Amino acid sequence: MHIEFRHLRTIRAIHQAGGLARAADLLNITQSALSHQIKGLEDQAGVELFVRRSKPLKLSAAGHRLLRLAEKILPELEALEEEFSGLRDGSKGRMHIAIECHACFEWLFPVLERFRKTWMDVDVDIRPGLAFDALPALIKEEVDLVVSSDPEDLPGVTFKPLFDYEPVFVASSQHPLAQRDWVEAEDFRDETLITYPVDRSRLDVFTELLTPAKVEPKAIRQVELTAVILLLVASNRGVAVLPDWVVREVKTSTDYITTRVTQGGLNKRLFAAIREEDADKPYVTQLIRLAREIPVRLQRGLETA
Repeated sequence: MHIEFRHLRTIRAIHQAGGLARAADLLNITQSALSHQIKGLEDQAGVELFVRRSKPLKLSAAGHRLLRLAEKILPELEALEEEFSGLRDGSKGRMHIAIECHACFEWLFPVLERFRKTWMDVDVDIRPGLAFDALPALIKEEVDLVVSSDPEDLPGVTFKPLFDYEPVFVASSQHPLAQRDWVEAEDFRDETLITYPVDRSRLDVFTELLTPAKVEPKAIRQVELTAVILLLVASNRGVAVLPDWVVREVKTSTDYITTRVTQGGLNKRLFAAIREEDADKPYVTQLIRLAREIPVRLQRGLETA
């Protein structure tokens, strides 16, 4: 027995309409074509699907069995068709984000809060790209966007620039370095450096300053939360180097000082890595636009709404 989706739609339409004429209108076919379709289906099944002399037209026991199948399958099929339609017109999709920058949560959450208000049908998830290789996961379609400060030449992947930022030195206002206009690599030799619990290759203070200068801090203390890092710094338990968007609120505090790292300062840029085939999807371009605008507002101490 060969049952097609149109057969299931026919059974459901006749049951709902209570007659061939109205069912044919619902299905947008002629009554003759509908009768021919029913006869062909009954010939395949070898049983009658309708009680012919009833008004309104009623399903037989076999017809009700087929109706139950239609009511189970057709809603799932229609939901899938709607989802595919949304994917084609760019109103639906998936945006699973991997982050290679631990402090990026500080600006990413305001970005996603704005994003969800417009793209409620886009499935959003965040995976900290610290325990897996984020860029290979992007190529394999396990994630859809990677926030990174290290663009690479990868086939099928494009890196969209987001915004520039400056890693800054943070210390207690009572710290001996508090009066300095800037700090150098050598200043860290006798300090406890408080960092996020990530590899050195993902920390600007090492990649941009300490490793090139071959300087090792006296001690390194790893802390998960930005708020705890700042608490320890305020207590003069160590110093830190954090992105400027993180320290926007402590610049006015009398407990801390922030100053440049090197006389000219450090300048870095964040990128959004996406698959080239996704570059023109409306929700992707909108997310990237927000990720360019909102962090800059945070850097300037402006409202993000």
